[in-house]
Amino acid sequence: MEQNATEILLSLGLGDRMAGTSYQTDPVLPSLKTAYDGVPVLAKLYPSREKVLEARPDFVYSTFTSAYAGDAAGPRADLAKLRVPAYLSRFACEKDPAAFGFDGLFAEIEEVATLFGVPERGQRLVAEQRAKLDAALKGEHGDTSLLWYYSGTSTPYVAGPGGVPAAVTEKLGARNVYADAKQTWPAGAWEQIAARNPDVIVLADLTRGGDGDSARSKIDFLRKNPVTSKLDAVRAGRFITVPGSSMDPSVRSVSAAEQVGAGLAELGR
Repeated sequence: MEQNATEILLSLGLGDRMAGTSYQTDPVLPSLKTAYDGVPVLAKLYPSREKVLEARPDFVYSTFTSAYAGDAAGPRADLAKLRVPAYLSRFACEKDPAAFGFDGLFAEIEEVATLFGVPERGQRLVAEQRAKLDAALKGEHGDTSLLWYYSGTSTPYVAGPGGVPAAVTEKLGARNVYADAKQTWPAGAWEQIAARNPDVIVLADLTRGGDGDSARSKIDFLRKNPVTSKLDAVRAGRFITVPGSSMDPSVRSVSAAEQVGAGLAELGR
């Protein structure tokens, strides 16, 4: 039902078992593009329940609750009545979502692989992901403070606790300047961000929102805005860019740790 679920399935070599995909937010990973091109795209964003059922799936998979909204695939209970089980990531569970953790992500990958009858592929993928994560965590980054800037200009949406950015920050030994927020993705305020003055700003490069949501446009805004132009990170050009989809639970989450860790090392932080 969206890119993160799609890339997990493709990474498990299940492209030939996919009745459809939707909601691509970034260019698909190069290693998965050939397999992705063979999967029918049901909608640019979320397909309707009618569109989903037209594809005659035996199983629906999403990492976001919004995929099962009334104007999308519809409630999971309704799909179950039609004998179409609908899986939702533990990090987006309707009643009690779990805080993101890499162990939880790896457990989900193995669980999905088992559901499709290929548990050995899940174990192999998880082993590869663990090795990459371990390699990404070898640096020492002290108490470097990070602002994870996802989207928005008048109201910036940033990363708080419980999500991929929080887990990556903790693993790297750094500090998230919005760790005290009540939400995983709170609405921030530029004056508040200026007061917290992060050492480094991690930018989501979002292709879905057009150029206005690209990392380049975010940097331009931060340099022109009277409040943010005075931030130490902005004045020194301490930016790290990651694909927007890597800030959500997926096979890209480890890549986020790799990219931020490498970026901090390059910045001498």
